[in-house]
Amino acid sequence: MPDRLAAFAAVAVVLVLIPGPSVLFIVTRAVTLGRAAALTTVLGNTSGQYLQVTAIALGLGVLIERSLLAFSIVKLVGALYLVVLGVRTFRHRHRLGAQLTTQRASIRPRRVFGDGLVVGATNPKTGVFFAAVLPQFVVRSQGAVALQMLALGLVWVGVALVFDSAWGLLAIRGARLIGKSPRRTATLGAVSGAVTAGLGVGLALSGNRR
Repeated sequence: MPDRLAAFAAVAVVLVLIPGPSVLFIVTRAVTLGRAAALTTVLGNTSGQYLQVTAIALGLGVLIERSLLAFSIVKLVGALYLVVLGVRTFRHRHRLGAQLTTQRASIRPRRVFGDGLVVGATNPKTGVFFAAVLPQFVVRSQGAVALQMLALGLVWVGVALVFDSAWGLLAIRGARLIGKSPRRTATLGAVSGAVTAGLGVGLALSGNRR
């Protein structure tokens, strides 16, 4: 099993390093809400992804993979949530400068964590990836399949926590370079909101399972 975990970790590193919807979401939250919120978003997002691993280990991943209706429902829920978050960010773009300098003491960690959790748990592309890849690293003769999948999911979570956090912190450093200009920070907020909403629209319009 250790060699399987190491092999899966290598695959996870490669995939996490490639900026995808989760990374873009984390980056936009980082530049609009600050360091603490960025790390909380990462924790929520990876927790949501592990919920998908758990569902797959219990057999629900097969349902999403085989049922077009189930896949579409999960996809549209996640897409709608991203659009709502994007619109909210865009509407409050003029407050971004103050947010970056004060770290927004009023931010509620539970809400930020919940946002990341929903996005991570409702990303059907991640779920389909887990459903397709996790079984390839399972050896039935080495114990319960579900437990092996859960262990592999923990490896993914560890890798994602490290590299997604790095993406968020790098984004914050870049945001601080323009944080003294209200016009630039408002533009940054507008772009962040548009990107987040665009991710939702793109997810809604994406193909069924390919």
